Amino acid sequence: MLGILILAGFAVFALFMPAFLAARKLTRRPAPDPSADPAALGLPYEEVDFQTEDGLTLRGWFIPAPAPARGTIIFCHGHSGSMDGDLHYVPAFHQHGYSVLMFDFRAHGRSEGERVSMGFHERKDLLAAVHFLEGRGIREVGLLGFSMGGATAIITAPLSPAVKAVVADSAFATLDTTVAGGLRVKGIPEPISRLVGWLAVKTAGAMLACRLEDAYPLRWVRQVAPRGLFIIHGEEDIYVPARDARRLYELAGEPKELWIVPGAGHREIDATAPGEYLPRILAFFDRFFPHREGDAA
Repeated sequence: MLGILILAGFAVFALFMPAFLAARKLTRRPAPDPSADPAALGLPYEEVDFQTEDGLTLRGWFIPAPAPARGTIIFCHGHSGSMDGDLHYVPAFHQHGYSVLMFDFRAHGRSEGERVSMGFHERKDLLAAVHFLEGRGIREVGLLGFSMGGATAIITAPLSPAVKAVVADSAFATLDTTVAGGLRVKGIPEPISRLVGWLAVKTAGAMLACRLEDAYPLRWVRQVAPRGLFIIHGEEDIYVPARDARRLYELAGEPKELWIVPGAGHREIDATAPGEYLPRILAFFDRFFPHREGDAA
């Protein structure tokens, strides 16, 4: 009996330890991307800050389009980075007539906060960004999210009537599948990786005193409509399987589009299909922002 208990104890430890380590990695403040400067790309910009409903100060850049503007897009960066890494996309938006608001989510880059919740609390951050723009008279926005930022865009869009369209690049449907994908990369096989992924999400939720599952995009994507939703994903994504994108697309209401790119890994669509990536995103947003300021409707 003692031997059985010892073996059971080792088994529990063998499952809990990687789950605990994964949960800690998910929730701790990561290092930012290398610092970037909009001025180095010839972009006019303003350093901005705004507060979330729970009292955190978030910092970012507002990059106005040449007048007359077509609309305003909020960029939502991914986990383990900062807004800096996505700046190279902005010139195309600027030239196309879109103003861009970039900001660091809580516990990332220049913003306050020490814990990441993979979307659960980041909804407050994105809503704060929308409200900041509304305070400047901008009543309609589009959301462009990458990975965690794409998931956050999907779960936040239903909470704001100001959102007209969402583009989600490499967004997960459920966080546990993403954690499991990372574990498989480290050599932990199925079905153990799935079990540890589930346990990691539960552990991270306990650390944050919330249910991370309540903010899974799979539970919110139906409510994005009637806003537009464009889901972009790499067929070879080893962290977020392409089936996540297909599940989100199947559940979403119209109008919606799905673009699965063969040969592309996680957040590699722009490198795999460079001639299509930004043109397709801009064309999608143009459907919902068809007129520049001052144009006849």
